[in-house]
Amino acid sequence: MFVPLSVQDHLHRAATVYGERVGIVDEPDQPADSLGEVTYARLRELADAQAAALDDLGVGVGDRVAIVSHNAARMLVAFFGVCGSGRVLVPVNYRLNRAEVDYIIEHSGADVVLLDPALEDTLGSVDAQHVFVLGRDDDRILHEGVEPVRWEADEGATATINYTSGTTARPKGVQITHRNIWINAALFGWHAGVSDRDVYLHTLPMFHANGWGMPFAVTGMGAQHIVLRAIDGTEILRRVADHGVTLLCAAPAVLAAVLDAVPDWEGEIPGRGRVRVITAGAPPPTRTIARVEEELGWELIQIYGLTETSPLLTFNRTRAEWDDLDAQGRAEKLVRAGAPVLGVQVRIDDEGEVLARSNVVMEGYWEQSAETAAVLDDGWFHTGDAGFMDDEHHLTIDDRKKDVIISGGENVSSIEVEDALFAHPAVAETAVIGIPDEKWGETVKALVVLAPDADEVTEQELIDHCRDRLAHYKCPTSVEFRDELERTATGKLQKFKLRERYWDGYDKRVN
Repeated sequence: MFVPLSVQDHLHRAATVYGERVGIVDEPDQPADSLGEVTYARLRELADAQAAALDDLGVGVGDRVAIVSHNAARMLVAFFGVCGSGRVLVPVNYRLNRAEVDYIIEHSGADVVLLDPALEDTLGSVDAQHVFVLGRDDDRILHEGVEPVRWEADEGATATINYTSGTTARPKGVQITHRNIWINAALFGWHAGVSDRDVYLHTLPMFHANGWGMPFAVTGMGAQHIVLRAIDGTEILRRVADHGVTLLCAAPAVLAAVLDAVPDWEGEIPGRGRVRVITAGAPPPTRTIARVEEELGWELIQIYGLTETSPLLTFNRTRAEWDDLDAQGRAEKLVRAGAPVLGVQVRIDDEGEVLARSNVVMEGYWEQSAETAAVLDDGWFHTGDAGFMDDEHHLTIDDRKKDVIISGGENVSSIEVEDALFAHPAVAETAVIGIPDEKWGETVKALVVLAPDADEVTEQELIDHCRDRLAHYKCPTSVEFRDELERTATGKLQKFKLRERYWDGYDKRVN
């Protein structure tokens, strides 16, 4: 028997088995009225009402519906009301500027745009057939009591188009199918041990790779969603305490915000021995991983993947063989990207690039066949990342392939240098880049943000600090102190932007 997989399977199970359970606790400070506590039965009603409204608007199966929103219960509704009825949801990064949002809406061909109320002034006039403000226009985008047209599920159909977050100058639309989403959610839930006893805090933007698939995994298991609209370390600790949070996903920058809030927190740190925090986006410094265990008492899990892979490829969780290690020893194990998850094959090609093969790999880039062919070559997805597999069959990411610094003919991993810098107590943030050098071709430069209460430190002190830990050719030849480093909404450093000023006047970004 063949039964096609659909994102709607997750909501169907939740509403059937856990219908009267509160499935979502919305952010109380939404700019529109908060939906408050939403049971899974009510979530199904809202998703059906949204599908019925799209029917009335003439939005057909396969048509695109864009949503530009902060984390909100209404966005969770759209994952099921739009995707579950055969339309294609286009989650857009709400931090993008008007021109960037215009490009995504035009490129995706979205007929409908759903806007967070806080964005109405800047994006209310976007060029789309229908533009609605979430909350204010609920009566127009939710037709309650109307039976929607039921979609015959097609697991190969595109469920979402997720635009890449800017490691290149022009974002690409990643087509994620119902099959991609379903298998990613199952694998993520299985490896992370998601159950109906979990309480999941949405610290991760829902727009980013569909919240890594957690909206589906958590719903399918009947666990509870706690919606958080804005990232604040103290507020995260408060939500963990108030709601009994057991699970969250966080970029390294979010981990840092929570750790920064610890000294001012009164009383016992909430969630000690209970919380699992899953991190990805960039390898966190070893020191940060150790601090999560020592200062928070939370279990840290590292994963690796890309928007193009739904995103889960590898998973690194502490194991019985590491129980006798101290926190630092476990951190040195957990800094790796992890072992391939069930059903995923990973290999390293002759140039050191990480390749992957799995049912979670995208269908392709929307309306970009040449770019699709370039990354889906010979049945393998080319990640663009450089890495290696160790004797424990764990993957370590060295760098973005294009971010590897070649100095005097030697490859230098910027991640390795950043980890060394992070070991200095004065360093709060750092980005290591290659800049042109007449003698070596490229040389290593460190951009550093100092911790607020750090003792004064000089450029030479940080260089010497690295020389105590790394081969000298890997160490920075210069350090530039910054007030902040530009990041994407998901915490990623945009190194191509950081490099621009140093490569001005060069035809290529290698020397």
